[in-house]
Amino acid sequence: MDLSFYKARRVLVTGHTGFKGTWLCKMLLNAGAIVAGYSLDPPTEPNLFGLSGVGRKIESNIADIRDFDRLNAAFRKFQPEIVFHLAAQPIVLEGYRAPRYTYETNVMGTVNLMECVRLNHCVKSVLNVTTDKVYKNNEWCWGYREDEPLDGFDPYSNSKSCSELVTHSYINSFFTNGTPTVSTARAGNVIGGGDFASDRIIPDCVRAMKAEEKIWVRNPHSVRPYQHVLEPLSVYLMIAAKQYRDKQYAGFYNVGPDECDFATTGSLVTLFCKHWGNGASWINHADEKAPHEAGLLKLDCSKLKSVFGWRPRWRIDECMKYTVRFYKSWLAGDDISAEMDSEIEKFLED
Repeated sequence: MDLSFYKARRVLVTGHTGFKGTWLCKMLLNAGAIVAGYSLDPPTEPNLFGLSGVGRKIESNIADIRDFDRLNAAFRKFQPEIVFHLAAQPIVLEGYRAPRYTYETNVMGTVNLMECVRLNHCVKSVLNVTTDKVYKNNEWCWGYREDEPLDGFDPYSNSKSCSELVTHSYINSFFTNGTPTVSTARAGNVIGGGDFASDRIIPDCVRAMKAEEKIWVRNPHSVRPYQHVLEPLSVYLMIAAKQYRDKQYAGFYNVGPDECDFATTGSLVTLFCKHWGNGASWINHADEKAPHEAGLLKLDCSKLKSVFGWRPRWRIDECMKYTVRFYKSWLAGDDISAEMDSEIEKFLED
């Protein structure tokens, strides 16, 4: 993975204050890119954006993706060449609690983003980051491919399906000559240091460890394609760079681990406890009245491998090793920016 392409490139990241957005900005800064962000304030306290110091090194716009005029003003001022769209309401359970807000953010936010791309001819490459949950999930034992029907079940998943369709429409209606080139990336569940969100399994594990409690696991038998956060981010950077140079690479891509790294939530937490040590353990806290969540969800990443010659770098055990290392560093009060740099360097070496 050669990130030298990004040196001195002007890159806009929406959702830059979030977990994945902060890691992406850090990778871009390390590559020498000129970075701007557009996002709400960090969604949690503590948060990776603040711990990393990224905000001091980029042009940070704190604003709502639903505000088209402010978003377009940010485009006009910064004149980005490359855009990564990560701004979203990303939590399944929050989608049940606030469906209207979820649709406004995830659907109209994408409309606003694509309209800004249409109006600002400086943009040459765009990547819309969605989710593996965009597919109509039949609980099949095989992975979904990019040509499968899109029809997410819950408000979050469905809103991201709609975000995909908005992107497809703009490509067909306004970007038919391949300028700018536009792709979407449908990533599986990510783990890694710096996620402090509610209703996510690894942050729940860390909160339990900090409180010296057992970990409560809501859906221990659910199967998900877990991967380290640096895995999809490196793919996003690869796609955006490749399609910038050659429009044949634009498309719709699944991003997930190999079959051997699919895991139940229970087995993932068991792995967390192994790496954490100190007597860490978990209990089954399944709630029959909880809103619906998919029980089995797999991705087929053959297209990504075929087009780019890509393969995952870290197996799930190594993913968890670095995830636990990060949170232990945080609890010890270590330099989080240096920890991120160390993990990025190791990942790119591997």
